[in-house]
Amino acid sequence: MRTVEMYAALWRVLPGPWWVKLLLVLLLIAALLFALVEWIFPWVNSLLPLPDVTVSE
Repeated sequence: MRTVEMYAALWRVLPGPWWVKLLLVLLLIAALLFALVEWIFPWVNSLLPLPDVTVSE
């Protein structure tokens, strides 16, 4: 399935008029970004074998 078709299918599945769909999409994007920053990125960072680096003068 092409990307455009995927987003079109998502848009058709969401309930309500276009402004409700837009609000739902924005809330879904915000929830996804929150989950990434809060849980996924720290978990991936803990898997990397990089030491903590600080720069001082």
